[in-house]
Amino acid sequence: MRFVYRTITAVKRHGFKQFHEQCRIMPKALVILSEGAEEMETVIAVDVLRRGGIDVTLAGLMNSDPVLCSRNVKIVPDAALSDAVKQGPYDVVVCPGGANGAKNLAASKEVGEILQDQEKGGRVIAAVCAAPIALASHKVGSGKNVTSHPSVKDKLGKYITSKTTVTLCFVVVFQFTSTRDRSTGGKLKSRGPGPASSLEIVEAIQGKEKADSLVAPMLVKM
Repeated sequence: MRFVYRTITAVKRHGFKQFHEQCRIMPKALVILSEGAEEMETVIAVDVLRRGGIDVTLAGLMNSDPVLCSRNVKIVPDAALSDAVKQGPYDVVVCPGGANGAKNLAASKEVGEILQDQEKGGRVIAAVCAAPIALASHKVGSGKNVTSHPSVKDKLGKYITSKTTVTLCFVVVFQFTSTRDRSTGGKLKSRGPGPASSLEIVEAIQGKEKADSLVAPMLVKM
């Protein structure tokens, strides 16, 4: 009875539409953190996606212990990847870049299984900076034109084609051409590892209106 009373009170106080939005199941994101990952690309993604109303799990590749990133910053994951994957499927899987971090993702059988399942399910994958080498390693995104950091473009081989020099790449749902931050005609694009790239993920999952609502409070110049 107490729950019913609180529910009725919430509807009266906030209105049905707002109450419905609060009760709606949040979309979920999995951000995979490995040793040597780029700190900015990890933390900004988690921050912006959570601002965008997405339930983010930051999962440590090896376990839930603090992870040493590329600039010697230690980040504590929410959970071990082996535990986080049990809570899937996720609407989007994010693979941060960083040279060594990307190599670890590319070498992980578990990451490969997650990415392949994400692709088969038609769900979004975001691989940032050098992380597209993990897509090539695990044979994800065959025939897609994806984006990568210039330093790893030649490492993608013929399996995946990198035709641009941007740092954010989505596969499965979207193909890419890229010139400037923001999306046009269903194509996602971003030049840098800052918040603009994460806003693209929010837009893909939550819609343009939600993504745009985050721009002014974050003082992002688009």
